[in-house]
Amino acid sequence: FQQGALFEWLPVSKNVDFGLRMKSTDPAVSRELVEKWLNIVGLQGFGDTPTYQLSGGMQQRVNLARALLIDPDLLLMDEPFASVDAQTRAGLEDLLLKIHADLGITIVLVTHDIDESVYLADRVIALGTSPGTVLEVIEVTLERPRHQLLTKETEDFLKYRHRVFELLGDPA
Repeated sequence: FQQGALFEWLPVSKNVDFGLRMKSTDPAVSRELVEKWLNIVGLQGFGDTPTYQLSGGMQQRVNLARALLIDPDLLLMDEPFASVDAQTRAGLEDLLLKIHADLGITIVLVTHDIDESVYLADRVIALGTSPGTVLEVIEVTLERPRHQLLTKETEDFLKYRHRVFELLGDPA
């Protein structure tokens, strides 16, 4: 889920079904799954669009559809939303929460964004500097479903956020 993970010269649908094509999946089954996942990630109608023409947020949605299409037990994401603007990031975070709620898939997300870590997580693992020692594992018990404004204004969210800042040190 980092920049450059897509085949920019291929259309969206060919990026999404890449794993299925490598497994020689029946093309009819593949088309059906691609349409399903493009709808889920909000890219219905973009299957024939060249990937390089998409915004960064749309490209991240393509990445997400491609990863989920193969029905993984675990989704690993490394700074997936670092290259998008704040509004797009919020939408992608909420999409990820919806997918997690609907599928129950385990997601491990690496981020340097403290608010994002608290908002998305059931558990935040705060890491120290090299060689990456675990400083603390914080159980996040914020209510679900979460909401970008309402959740982030709660006293509990602010306490979790404060604790993570405390562990990582004041950046100023």
